[in-house]
Amino acid sequence: MKTKNKSLDRRSFLKSSALAGGGLMLTFNWFTQAKAAEAMGESLAETWHELTGYIKITPDNVIKILNPNPEFGQNVMTSLPMMVAEELEVDFEKVVVEMGPHDNAKLGPQFTGGSNSVRMYYNILRQAGATARQMLTEAAAQTWGVSADQVIASNGMLTSGNRKATYGEMASKAASMTAPKDVQLKSPSEFKVIRTAQKNVEGKKVVTGKPLFGLDYQAEGMKIAMILHPPAFGMTLKSFDASQALRMPGIKDVFSFKLFDEDFAMAGFDVRTFNEQIAILGDSTWQVMNARKKIRAEWTERGDAQETRMGRGGSQTVTIPGKLESTNYHFDEMEEGRKTARVQRRDGDPETAFKNAAVVIEKTYNAPFLAHNCMEPMNGFADVREDSAVVAGPHQAPGWIEPTLSKVLGLPADKIDMQITRMGGGFGRRAYGHYYVEAALISKHVKAPVKLVYSREDDMSYGIYRPMYTATYRAALDENKNLIAFHVSGGGIPESPIHANRFPAGALDNYLAESWEVPSNITIGAFRAPRSNFNAAAEQSFLDEVAEAMGKDPIQMRLDLLKRAKENPVGSNNDYDAERYAGVLELVREKSGWGKPENNGKRRGVAAYFCHNSYAAHVVDMIERDGEPYVEQVTSALDCGIVINPEGAANMVQGAVTDGIGQSFYGTMTFNNGVTDHKNFDTYRMIRHNESPKKIDVHFVENDIAPTGLGEPPFPPVFGAVANALYKTTGKRYYNQPFMNAEQPESI
Repeated sequence: MKTKNKSLDRRSFLKSSALAGGGLMLTFNWFTQAKAAEAMGESLAETWHELTGYIKITPDNVIKILNPNPEFGQNVMTSLPMMVAEELEVDFEKVVVEMGPHDNAKLGPQFTGGSNSVRMYYNILRQAGATARQMLTEAAAQTWGVSADQVIASNGMLTSGNRKATYGEMASKAASMTAPKDVQLKSPSEFKVIRTAQKNVEGKKVVTGKPLFGLDYQAEGMKIAMILHPPAFGMTLKSFDASQALRMPGIKDVFSFKLFDEDFAMAGFDVRTFNEQIAILGDSTWQVMNARKKIRAEWTERGDAQETRMGRGGSQTVTIPGKLESTNYHFDEMEEGRKTARVQRRDGDPETAFKNAAVVIEKTYNAPFLAHNCMEPMNGFADVREDSAVVAGPHQAPGWIEPTLSKVLGLPADKIDMQITRMGGGFGRRAYGHYYVEAALISKHVKAPVKLVYSREDDMSYGIYRPMYTATYRAALDENKNLIAFHVSGGGIPESPIHANRFPAGALDNYLAESWEVPSNITIGAFRAPRSNFNAAAEQSFLDEVAEAMGKDPIQMRLDLLKRAKENPVGSNNDYDAERYAGVLELVREKSGWGKPENNGKRRGVAAYFCHNSYAAHVVDMIERDGEPYVEQVTSALDCGIVINPEGAANMVQGAVTDGIGQSFYGTMTFNNGVTDHKNFDTYRMIRHNESPKKIDVHFVENDIAPTGLGEPPFPPVFGAVANALYKTTGKRYYNQPFMNAEQPESI
């Protein structure tokens, strides 16, 4: 396979580039031959004129916009190019959208996670479009001998009086011009593309089975690899016998390998759940799966281990415990962990307020480990040569894994060609690039191109779970049922969920937040709205219980607290904007008809939460169906600033709501002596089609605030809204997840 010379590409790029405002790198005088998009029916040898790193135009006016960020279903392949098209002044339906190559220098961070894609690229991509439009305008002005302000750019055409030209006719000249340092961006009132509903640009390819995903990737001479890792967390390889496996048809090699050297300094998304593993290589997945069953491996307890981790403050060495952990042990350890709680925030004198309270409400909430279960199993392709490498597959953060691959393979980063495929789900799981490293090390060992494939059992027993959490909430009421103090103490295995400066911090004179954690060898990682997905469930359930004790409507109770936080906030480190927070509650109250007489018979739950720079609220309507609770309808309100693509945004909220209902009802991962109790969907319960709501009604607060997050913010409050609706449906409070399969303490 021919490897792209990234070193030459980047040197050429830097030589012919200018730095525009906001750190945008633009490319000029750079031409390439590219395969035309299938939908446009272009020739294979079309000449592209690259005006910016994101925009290419052919002489016959085919306009291509490159999407910089990996796509895993959040529709950035549509929304990000829309921002370019807006300022470029082109009809979005007439442009070709293509996934850009991995190139952080040219296309920016290229990180999909933290609900940052639109927020991070909003100004960068608009500026790229406006810069290209200005260059085309200047090219036309020079050609026609007029001033640039006499040229109008609109719908892919340039006009001045009775003179007209397509962008394509001016593209060659524009590409040779110096980029303007300052360009005028549109005001929101001028938007024509942004805020319009656009269909997913890859929707047809997805539903017709086009080879877009990592599992579809093919290369000449490619072999299939799978791994055999220890059966339990805390174990390591002692020895193995692969003689039977090697005699099976199609099997080429079986060998053990180490993911990292013992002194390897782990970066942000590096993990070594099982550092020593066995690789099985063959001609087909079926052959390899069957051969793997024939391997006779002996595993032994690893014992405590030291690991060096890199962070913003430099490197630190941590101890990874070697104990074979069980779920009962985890609960015991969390009880011990509470004794080590550290104060994260203290306002006023909460201890005295609780001492003098007329009523104290105290409740504890628990949530288990959760598996990501991306629908596309984990996979990665690698073709490692002595002086170069090609890697390809579904990954949320290619720029983060590239330095790790460079160190592990001993290759300069510019000799590693990373190709980005579409992801069949991400949710944080694919930010961790161990499967890329595994594929690369296997390829290096066998000196052949390799596609590594995980089975569902491999992924569910490998780790990178949502942590196990617990939190105890206390509220103090005076004799008039006024809320006078609030206290939360939370922790988890192996991280704490507490966000000390979020609501209701800032809304009460007396507030205390404490945090703690318990070390573990079970590897955890980002899971859609990390930490927030638990916090919202516990906090919003508790606030409903407090509202009931106060004799207040749950929405009005929250709004009263937010009014205080807006008009007379306590402290200066409050993470949220009280007005925007209140805005989603008011919108969901209006759109759901909350409190209207015609809805009095409905069993409803409400919750709202702020995370990832955005605000979300849901009202869940629940019924009993065949003796079981069922979420029939959900009304959602979001404030994520300017909504780029309303259709894609609504779809994302609907997906988050469905995901949240399923996880809150059924999701759990438990352990017995380091072994997962759930390894596939026969025991790990997922929500089914007939369990999804009949209707999810999505509404957005309309404002001109620059876009904030959307992939994660709708998810956390679903848990709390479901718990509160369950109480209205069953008369019982729910404190332990999953709600349908966990023992619930008696409500008091």
